Amino acid sequence: MKTYNIAIDGPAGAGKSTIARLAAKELGFVYVDTGAMYRALALFFLRKGISPEDISGIRAALPEAEVTLHYEGGEQVVLLNGENVNGLIRTEEVGKMASVTSPVPAVREKLRELQWKLAREADVIMDGRDIGTEVLPDADLKIYLTADVSIRAERRYRELVERGETCDRDELEREIAERDRQDMSRAVSPLKRADDAVLLDGSLLTIEQTRDEILRLFRERREKTGDARQA
Repeated sequence: MKTYNIAIDGPAGAGKSTIARLAAKELGFVYVDTGAMYRALALFFLRKGISPEDISGIRAALPEAEVTLHYEGGEQVVLLNGENVNGLIRTEEVGKMASVTSPVPAVREKLRELQWKLAREADVIMDGRDIGTEVLPDADLKIYLTADVSIRAERRYRELVERGETCDRDELEREIAERDRQDMSRAVSPLKRADDAVLLDGSLLTIEQTRDEILRLFRERREKTGDARQA
């Protein structure tokens, strides 16, 4: 039976993970958070004391790191060498490390095989920076999800405050803008909108409205193919 793939790309803080998770639940798809996979490796590098500039050290350490996914109650659990690291990879420190180390070709190659395998075996919604352009170029639906940088910073600020973390909102906005610049200008798999991706600006939409628009687009495309399965 054919598997369906939905690719969601976009800049940091656009709400990709939250929205993709909600849409996957509605459709009964597997949600694959590729950013969490890169964050798991970033956590590994931090624990090893490897500098983000030490590319040779990153390559040398990779064979010691094993990132796998499994699902509990429909939720993705990221395992780093068998350890559940879901609660450890959402810090700003890990995020910054992931932003710097994820463009390293050896890092991307290590995780891409797992991503391809997941997409071949199940209906998936996968989000990241290069899903529609590099990982799933033949996805049934591609979304480029974005939002104004000030809105993304405000959302991130509220998320961190709710966790009890101390942060500066203006500094967060500067960091997100810099991460955008890095992601869009990197030589390997830069963040960009795929030619056939639907541009979806969530600046003025709620999470639920954005999710519903993605569901509408997917169902519309499936109807055009004449597929009998219902979403």
